[in-house]
Amino acid sequence: MTTMVALVIPEAPMPVVNRVGTRNNIRAAGFRLGILDNSKANAHHLLEFLARGIRAALPVTSLTVLRKPSAGEPAPAAILDQLATEADFVISAMAD
Repeated sequence: MTTMVALVIPEAPMPVVNRVGTRNNIRAAGFRLGILDNSKANAHHLLEFLARGIRAALPVTSLTVLRKPSAGEPAPAAILDQLATEADFVISAMAD
């Protein structure tokens, strides 16, 4: 007996994005990386893994790691202001 398997591969079209004021801050001299941990379980493991990979592949001159006090609340303005001041790019992630 032959079994037929139907595979469904959903591929949404890429959204059209208007780029307003984009800038590329990756320079030969490096860039400042920011990490925003949302305080969910295991988020720090994922973010640490990403930061290690980025640092191995790209010229990162500084790393700022901050953690939100609660996963269910937005990041306080002070944390966002610090990241805006100290980082060219910021990565945030969720995990469980």
